[in-house]
Formats: sequence, structure tokens, C-alpha cells
Amino acid sequence: VQLQASGGGLVQAGGSLRLSCAGSGSIFSINVMGWYRQAPGKQRELVADITSGGRTTYADSVKGRGTISRDNAKNTVYLEMNSLKPEDTGVYYCNVWDPRLRVNYWGQGTQVTVSS
Repeated sequence: VQLQASGGGLVQAGGSLRLSCAGSGSIFSINVMGWYRQAPGKQRELVADITSGGRTTYADSVKGRGTISRDNAKNTVYLEMNSLKPEDTGVYYCNVWDPRLRVNYWGQGTQVTVSS
């Protein structure tokens, strides 16, 4: 399984971004896809995730500012964030949890930098 993330970059505070992550390989149809981020010197944390049935979970820090969605046919997950803050800066990793194999797959990460 490979996950290819895209869409990061430098954004001004108050701006918006859209991240995409396309999965390829043998991905079980029932899974959880999500986005995590890691800021310098901090642990990786969940930003948002979405089940194959469409149930979503958001970190408190992004509630109301972020929207996660997915295209099951394309094994692709998206994250849209607006009203970006400097504290949103970090490397964003996409993730797929396969409950059948109990395995986590990770993408390579994409840098998001929010300037004040």
C-alpha cells in the first residue's frame, strides 16, 4: 500500500489549503483514512479522520475550520482547512487504518507552513 500526499505549502494566516492523499495497492474497502500532523518538537497528533462509512472525527483545535472527506472509489482522502493559524504549521501525514489486518499505513508527509 502506498499513500501519496499533496497540497502542502506556505500559507498566510487566515488563508486556506486543501490536502489530498491518494492510496494505491491492496486497501481493504472498510477502513479509516485520516490526517495527522507533527509540529517541530511535538508528537504526531490526529487532525481528522473519516471511516469508509463517512463518520468523521476532528481534533478540537480544527473543529469548525477543517473538513475531511473521501472518495472511496479513488481511495483518496481530502482535508480542507480555513482560517489557518501559525499553530497549524507542521508536517501533515495521511494515514489508513486497515481493521482487517490491524495495520496502519502512512504517507510521506507534506509540509504546511502558516506565516503570521
